[in-house]
Amino acid sequence: MNHQSQIGAVNLSGLVKAGIFIFLAILLLNNLPILFVPVGYRGVKLRLGNTTGGIYQQGMNFRIPFVDQSKDIEIRTQKESVKAVSASKDLQSVEAEVALNFSLDPNKIVDLYQTVGEEFKERIIAPVLQEAIKAITAKYTAEELITKRGQVSDDIRAMLTEKLTPRGIVAEDFNIVNFNFSDSFNEAVERKVTAEQNALASKNKLEQTKYEAEQRIAQAKGEAEAIRIQSEAIQSQGGENYVQLQAIKQWNGVLPSQFIPGQSVPFINLR
Repeated sequence: MNHQSQIGAVNLSGLVKAGIFIFLAILLLNNLPILFVPVGYRGVKLRLGNTTGGIYQQGMNFRIPFVDQSKDIEIRTQKESVKAVSASKDLQSVEAEVALNFSLDPNKIVDLYQTVGEEFKERIIAPVLQEAIKAITAKYTAEELITKRGQVSDDIRAMLTEKLTPRGIVAEDFNIVNFNFSDSFNEAVERKVTAEQNALASKNKLEQTKYEAEQRIAQAKGEAEAIRIQSEAIQSQGGENYVQLQAIKQWNGVLPSQFIPGQSVPFINLR
């Protein structure tokens, strides 16, 4: 074997030894008797690939090296949003966009992992959301979905709680992001709103007209009452003589330059 071949064999042997060393180091690091679970997670305890029913808490945990492993599952609040097409009670097409805030029950994550795996959003939450939206919107008319939105949201959340809680999924908060209806329904709503606004305006105008009429009647009654009182006062003071007396008080002392035949001088009764 020549010198270059010997150098090549030595280098190859060194690389193999280095590779083996790195492999063993990684293997040992991954199988220390201590493992750490991140904050906000719980670890499903696996022994030789099978669940044991145990749970690793967040932080440092002890295990059997090369035998025990941990599948970390997040238990913090998470969000799932879906869109669904359904029909209202009056058979209007409804497009709903909703959002669910949820978390996992730490005491049930082992069962959830055993029965569903890590795809619980796709396998459980999304289908249940679709089912709840369609079931609840079918109980309300399209108009009620708008005017009773809070009640609709509460009903959907109650159904989600009923369906998800047994699976270890906690429905914390539910929101209807948006309801969309057909163009024909939106146009009908707009026409109704316009008609109601016009009716309200007409009613207000009628009320204003009635008020003004009542004011005029009250004014006329007041004037008539004033005339009646004045007339009674005149009669009580001597009638015609009282009228002449009041006229004399207002006379400036100038006699008219012309007299109409058959008429007497003002304020002088010749009878």
